[in-house]
Amino acid sequence: MLGNVVRRMGRVRALVVGDLVADQYVYGQTERISREAPVLIVRYQSDEVKLGGAANAAANAASLGARVTALGVLGDDDAGAAMRGLFSGAGIALKAVRAPATETKTRVLAGGVSTTRQQMLRIDRGATGPLPDKVRAGLRAALKAQLKKHDVVIVSDYGAGVICEETRAELRSFGRRGLLCVDSRFGLDLVRGATMCKPNEPELAALTDMPVGTGSELIRAGRRALEMLGCQTLLVTRGKKGMAVFSKKEGPVFLPVHGPENAVDVTGAGDTVVATYAVALAAGAGPLEAAQLANVAGALKVQKSGTATVSAAELKAELEKA
Repeated sequence: MLGNVVRRMGRVRALVVGDLVADQYVYGQTERISREAPVLIVRYQSDEVKLGGAANAAANAASLGARVTALGVLGDDDAGAAMRGLFSGAGIALKAVRAPATETKTRVLAGGVSTTRQQMLRIDRGATGPLPDKVRAGLRAALKAQLKKHDVVIVSDYGAGVICEETRAELRSFGRRGLLCVDSRFGLDLVRGATMCKPNEPELAALTDMPVGTGSELIRAGRRALEMLGCQTLLVTRGKKGMAVFSKKEGPVFLPVHGPENAVDVTGAGDTVVATYAVALAAGAGPLEAAQLANVAGALKVQKSGTATVSAAELKAELEKA
């Protein structure tokens, strides 16, 4: 049955709204300790830009076969130009309002000869406060025009300003009549009435001000979050412990982690999970079936380095192994 859902994902029209992040990776080789300061000298070798943040959620939805539109802000800078090219290459329609700068995360990865590169430093650039009034008004107008054209809306909020009061108002209205799946690092409680909300355990603890260390504590916090958020389903990601699915109609369901417990890289795994859940739901899956597919997709992603996607073919092949 889950395989049938994957086959129907190609019919889904998904709108991803949120902070479009340029994930820049700078690769190098460590040479020696600097005489200027007690830091490593890194000899530059190469660099690349990948779709990050909400852009990664959009890339994951597109990789599953959905027809995807990404809505957010980009600057007229090198990072923005690179992002526009990546969206085009991934077949993702882009609705980007012009902003002062593109949200960018630069990671420096280096290692010695014949050793594995490790992340040494991350530099973040972009908005440090609310987006300008004109940008927020443009986002609201663009969002309102796009909502009626899609089967499901995915909110990917990294706190960089796209999910503001103007866009939240449109999203809350849409959530009363359509499929709305929300992943928000800092403002999950500000978009009430969604179809699904996806916190991880630390975010759930912060939201409810309740401990989540044991199974019974997690259940109490999950039920409290359902009440606070007014959502139909709460999907809690738990790292090596898998996931927990809460709904108003039935008790919590705990899904054990799929595949190897040791992750290669968890960067962007939440984007993979929310995109898979949302596209599966729009393809006709029930909440638990969508969570099961998201659990498998998340497990496949964490076995890949850096910001990465999981394709429908990979998901289907993994399901056939079971």
